[in-house]
Amino acid sequence: MRFLRSCGAPARHDIYAGIHKGLRAFMADTLLRVGRLDADDSQAVTEALAAIDALLDLCLSHLAHEDAVIHPAMEACQAGASRPAAEHHEDHVHAIGRLRLLCDTLRHAPRPDRAEVAQRLYRLLGCFVGENLLHMHLEEIDHNDCLWRHYGDAELQALEGRIVASLSPAEMAVGLRWMVPAMAPAERLALLAPLSAKLPAHVFDGLMTVVRPHLSASDLVRLEEGLRQAA
Repeated sequence: MRFLRSCGAPARHDIYAGIHKGLRAFMADTLLRVGRLDADDSQAVTEALAAIDALLDLCLSHLAHEDAVIHPAMEACQAGASRPAAEHHEDHVHAIGRLRLLCDTLRHAPRPDRAEVAQRLYRLLGCFVGENLLHMHLEEIDHNDCLWRHYGDAELQALEGRIVASLSPAEMAVGLRWMVPAMAPAERLALLAPLSAKLPAHVFDGLMTVVRPHLSASDLVRLEEGLRQAA
């Protein structure tokens, strides 16, 4: 099957690697949360809906940044290269709208109806997650193939830098909360060491406050030691 293709290209800067790991982790965690939801527990329902809202906000933000930065870079050197993904993005926006409507239905459903609505939400969210997993794989293979043929790593890092610079503090915090725990140790250090060097200490400490609770004790020790050595 086409989506099982892998890329045999030499190691290059992968503009998708970190954020896609974070999105996969967030999607999986949220889908599991909804699947095991006790619909009679109002607090659990409220927390699950908040998690879905946060996930959908991140998905919308992510595709908007791709549309604004990555797709124009691809089109500048290969006309039509981003069209399939752009069409997927349109579908994702519509799917997000449907999910939000179903979230509202669950939010206001009478208690006897909650379990049935929650099951519908779980299934629709599962379809959304599945489509996004295939979509991200397409980007990591087809888009990277285009980007790597036409841009050097420094240029790709500059594109990524434009996206990072446009993030709000809230977007940055949510992104790092899911990206960092999902990364390999070397990837965590490669992401956070430059931020530690650029950001005011209190800002970086605030971001680390978001990340720390989601790392194991050994992973946290390893990361903080790496940050000290990189300083």
